[in-house]
Amino acid sequence: MRDGHCFMAAPKQTRVIVAFAALYLIWGSTFLGIRFAIETIPPFLMAGARFVAAGLIMYVIAWSQGIGKSTWANWRTSFIIGACLLLAGNGGVTISEQHIDSGLAALIVAIVPIYIVLLGWVTGMAPKPSPIVWLALIGGFVGVGILFGPALHFSSNDARHPAVGISILLVSSFIWSAGSLYSRTAKHAASPFLTAAQQMLCGGALLLLAGIVTRELPRFHPRSISILSLASFVYLVMIGAVVGYTAYIWLLRHCEPAKVATYAYVNPIVAVLLGAVFAGETLTMRTLIAASLIIGSVALVITAQQLRARVEPPISAALEPAD
Repeated sequence: MRDGHCFMAAPKQTRVIVAFAALYLIWGSTFLGIRFAIETIPPFLMAGARFVAAGLIMYVIAWSQGIGKSTWANWRTSFIIGACLLLAGNGGVTISEQHIDSGLAALIVAIVPIYIVLLGWVTGMAPKPSPIVWLALIGGFVGVGILFGPALHFSSNDARHPAVGISILLVSSFIWSAGSLYSRTAKHAASPFLTAAQQMLCGGALLLLAGIVTRELPRFHPRSISILSLASFVYLVMIGAVVGYTAYIWLLRHCEPAKVATYAYVNPIVAVLLGAVFAGETLTMRTLIAASLIIGSVALVITAQQLRARVEPPISAALEPAD
């Protein structure tokens, strides 16, 4: 029986718990994985190869289920969504981590649900935000402002420019949000696995092209790839993309979207903790205050959507992060 939350029949309850644990931990850890992977692999080439490989694996899964055929219209849709979510969204995350910590990147990406509420209202896909949601939206952007302030002051001799990294993420998260809204009304392939494969293949190809255009190939030296970068790349492909996305798809079919969307404010917490423990990233009081504002605001927005969904048709669904 579905009670408006998750299916909780005996064996399925365990599966739901495992799937949520995978979604929270895996997608929260991909920010750290990206940081380690781009230490010795150029960012666009790394991200492109990651999604092409993951897309091929997902395509094989779809083909094994007898659903590997698709129309040109579906491929066109996948190209547009792949450009928004993977080239702009994930590509932005990958490039930004050359300038900011992985935990900070995860906090900025957490504003995606806030962007979606505003874009949904502006485009007429969602009603005007309620006063409490407006309060949450303001709180989220105040949190971003707290992070952005000190980032404006950096040394010209420093290779890492925090303001550049944050700016890239603010723009790429906006494009991710716009692409996510488009995906709700676009025509997709019947199989979610085939849809994921097509989007990954298209987005991955665009990321590889971006790497070529930005002249990353001359800087790519296979022999100089570290064991840590290689292991992180494999993790991002097999665990981050394939396992994480499979868990996400399964949860969407067994839980209400608003509950699945809780990953949006759990992933940043996981990312910040992992970055501090394994990469020595600093947790300042300013970061903690900003994190509380951003994550709290996102949680409030999603909760408000969940309450509205009980009396109205769902306005927004859970979205895959720009990992």
